[in-house]
Amino acid sequence: MDTPFVVPVVFFISMAAVFILRGPLGKALAERLAGRPLPPADRHDGEQVTADLEEMRLRLTELENRVDFAERLLAKGRDADRAAPGR
Repeated sequence: MDTPFVVPVVFFISMAAVFILRGPLGKALAERLAGRPLPPADRHDGEQVTADLEEMRLRLTELENRVDFAERLLAKGRDADRAAPGR
C-alpha cells in the first residue's frame, strides 16, 4: 500500500475513535466492562414492564377498531357510488 495514503487514514480513524469513546458511548462501555449495575432509573421491574405491555395492547386494540370503522365507511361509500343511477 501507499504509505502517504495510509497515514492520514489511520490518523483519522484514531481521532474518530477517541472522540466516540470519550463520549457517552465510551462511558457506557466502560461501565459495562467494569461489571457495574445499571443505575436504578434505567431499570424496569417486571411489574412496570407488564403494565406497559398491557397499555400497549389496549392501544393496539383501539387502533384496530378505528381501522375497521374507517374500512367500513370507505366500503359503504363505494357501495353507494355503485348503486347510484346515472353514473
